[in-house]
Amino acid sequence: MINDIKKDAEGRMKKSIEALGSNFNKIRTGRAHPSILDGVMVSYYGSDTPLSQVANVTVEDARTLSVTPWEKNLVPDIEKAIMKSDLGLNPSTAGSVIRIPMPMLTEETRKNFIRQAKGEAENARVAIRNVRRDALAEVKALEKDKEISEDDERRAGDEIQKLTDKYVAEVEKALAAKEKDLMEI
Repeated sequence: MINDIKKDAEGRMKKSIEALGSNFNKIRTGRAHPSILDGVMVSYYGSDTPLSQVANVTVEDARTLSVTPWEKNLVPDIEKAIMKSDLGLNPSTAGSVIRIPMPMLTEETRKNFIRQAKGEAENARVAIRNVRRDALAEVKALEKDKEISEDDERRAGDEIQKLTDKYVAEVEKALAAKEKDLMEI
């Protein structure tokens, strides 16, 4: 019973870390990376479709992304979708290839992106703590129903706290790496 609660808590904490990673990918650095466009949705035959499902996104050089649609008639739709996204990117079209130059990051935009990254990290920490709270409540309920002893409850609480500390440390490590990445020129 306690092991099931711990496994569930650990699985949910891992998902929080994965979500943090995908949120960090949306915060752009000065370098071109295809994952920056993961959140861009293109109108494709009346439904919103992720850009990666209607085009090939590649890194042309360190500061330029290249988007090649699988259907030529999608070029204007893709261009509009990229401009509408809140990424601050200005695509330029050459035939059927859309090139997206990555603008240089100013000190102010870097600080804003770091602030955004810190907010995402705090959200991940809160999510992890919420998982801890839920797991501890489940263990407390087991002890209250006399299914486990007080010692088992205390031991399980300590193990859940160690899990929480481990995943909060992972959040800190990911945040430090993202901050370092953002401050590189």
